Amino acid sequence: MKNPRIPSILLMAITMALGGCQGKKTEIAPTADKAEVDRAFPFVLPEEKPDRPLSAAMERIYTDYEATQPQHNELFSQFKYTELKGFDYNNGDGTISRRDPSKILLHNGTYYVWYTYRNTKVPPRGAAMSNDSIPSTDWDLSEIWYATSKDGFTWEEQGVAIKRPEKPLVGWRSVTTTDILEWKGKYYLYYQGFMEASGKRGDDCPVTVSYADSPDGPWTPYNKVVIPNGEAGSWDQYSIHDPYPLVHNGKIYVYYKSDFGEQPDKVRMQGLAIADDPLGPFEKHPLNPVITSGHETSLFPFRKGVAALVYKDGPEHNTIQYAEDWVNFEIASITELMPYAAAPYVPDAFTDTKDGRGITWGLAHFINQGGRGKIHSKLVRFDCDLSLDVDDPQMKQHRVNHRPDVYYRQGLSPEQLKRIKAAHTLK
Repeated sequence: MKNPRIPSILLMAITMALGGCQGKKTEIAPTADKAEVDRAFPFVLPEEKPDRPLSAAMERIYTDYEATQPQHNELFSQFKYTELKGFDYNNGDGTISRRDPSKILLHNGTYYVWYTYRNTKVPPRGAAMSNDSIPSTDWDLSEIWYATSKDGFTWEEQGVAIKRPEKPLVGWRSVTTTDILEWKGKYYLYYQGFMEASGKRGDDCPVTVSYADSPDGPWTPYNKVVIPNGEAGSWDQYSIHDPYPLVHNGKIYVYYKSDFGEQPDKVRMQGLAIADDPLGPFEKHPLNPVITSGHETSLFPFRKGVAALVYKDGPEHNTIQYAEDWVNFEIASITELMPYAAAPYVPDAFTDTKDGRGITWGLAHFINQGGRGKIHSKLVRFDCDLSLDVDDPQMKQHRVNHRPDVYYRQGLSPEQLKRIKAAHTLK
């Protein structure tokens, strides 16, 4: 069928050129209507926005993104994954879990990471069946442990950093999802403190902190809530998750996630709290939430601003976003296979830089390992090119090629098959 927008003489000329010159560069025949060619968008994509009427889609690639092609966008990358050495998971029976790693810290030539560690006699059994020794969820009845590495691939587990305190102190039920801050020669671990089994009333877990003179501890617990839940009726009234500290403008910026809304329309968004001192008081930003999507919170200084890995959950999931003012985020790129609970190595996380260089690797976790009745999580390494100092074309490829079994594993549920078959039967 002919395209009505192409004049017949031009269509004939193009057809003749294609038919007679297969394998050669196609040129428009001299009989073509030159005015039509001039009005068409050029064959070579202009690097700068052309002075001509543009569709909304064409406007976006010149105004919303750093480059018109992903491979030239410094905030676009694919992600590669590597299994870690040095961690034992008790043959995957679900009794040992490691998840929600912190940012990677480099100290005296050694990399450090902290994470949620669960070692229970049985795997999670749900809130109704939980007790003082049976976890409700993968992060229930947990402590914060740490490990060290020389190369980021092989790790040596060092043991517990933050134990669960005695009841009724913050975190007596579980301490989880930590992140590290280095500030004026001291170290601070921010983490969620559960005072009841997760799932009994949502995930009620305000943020607390412990501090030390060395990343090896010993850690002194603050034993107070440092970032409290919001007031009744506010978006973060029940939960402040995934505290993620960075240093900017001489202050501590802690980004965090909250769950809000009623089931089944649960909403997850990201907020920001700012303080002059690691122990607070923290003031929540008046524009919260500042990111409308994402699950675990992962950011890094980039140029003058801050970039965020926004995976999973929400209308802008699977995007990398950027805020030059550290508050108002815009989509910088769209990608895939983003790391769950990304915990990057951020060399300038605490330097108060005005020229953030980006990231190339970090740790993350794979959840729901072990299958039914053996649920646990595993730490994993990811690599990427979100760095101004690296140029890795393989990381800038536009697509990920999956084997067919990856797609088949996303197959229809029994309920969906039943619905589809019933619809065909009615016909």
